[in-house]
Amino acid sequence: MAVTLQLESTLTDRYQTTVPDAVRRALKLSKRDKIRYLLQPNGAVVIARASDDPDDPALGAFLGFLASDLTTHPQRVTALDAGLRKRLQSLVGKIKVDLDAALPDET
Repeated sequence: MAVTLQLESTLTDRYQTTVPDAVRRALKLSKRDKIRYLLQPNGAVVIARASDDPDDPALGAFLGFLASDLTTHPQRVTALDAGLRKRLQSLVGKIKVDLDAALPDET
């Protein structure tokens, strides 16, 4: 017979909680790992370790299409024309973006 372990944690004023140590060990969670909540029809919630590469068939298919199209038709890759470049710059102003910088934590 499977052993069921019942654990509790408390929500803070910001709806945050600490994942109990036994759950962290069972799911092999480390700091900054993501967890997934699976809501069951009966109202139960199952917590699981989120996979590192979410299975998004639409995004995967789209990225595959782009890769194939770039390989098959490299002539379609062109530089932005001056008018579009100017329009894009007017929309973002003087915002500096470091594409290599880590994304900020969500709050």
